[in-house]
Amino acid sequence: MKIIANNKKAFHDYFLSDLTEAGVALEGAEVKSVRGGGASLLDSFVQVKNGEMFLKNAYIKPYEKANVFKSDERRTRKLLLHKSEILKFEKAVKEKGFSIMPTKLYINDKGVVKVEIALAKGKKLYDKRQTLKEQTIKRDIARLSSR
Repeated sequence: MKIIANNKKAFHDYFLSDLTEAGVALEGAEVKSVRGGGASLLDSFVQVKNGEMFLKNAYIKPYEKANVFKSDERRTRKLLLHKSEILKFEKAVKEKGFSIMPTKLYINDKGVVKVEIALAKGKKLYDKRQTLKEQTIKRDIARLSSR
């Protein structure tokens, strides 16, 4: 598995649960651009509409060697999931106030571009501080134990 893009902001700003792998419907030159590392999930999100899921605002750099018909970098891309998974996410968003966030964009062992999505619940400021404090403590312990 080759990781192309991580959404570090999602891990910082949200409590994440129910990680799920989804395929992404890409156009031809976009796949080559992703393989070259030209993608970012910063400020992207997932939306459920008419029983389908869409990845919005994800950046995929235009492929330099593509023809004249280049697609929009931040266009809406369809996510490929089973109907039961879509209904599960849609129910959580409507009933419990969750959001759906992409956490990772990668190429799996078979060479297929996948995105990892998760249910997200927003963190308060004190939750973010607590998370940073825990990370600092873990880092210090690891640093001291490695000496």
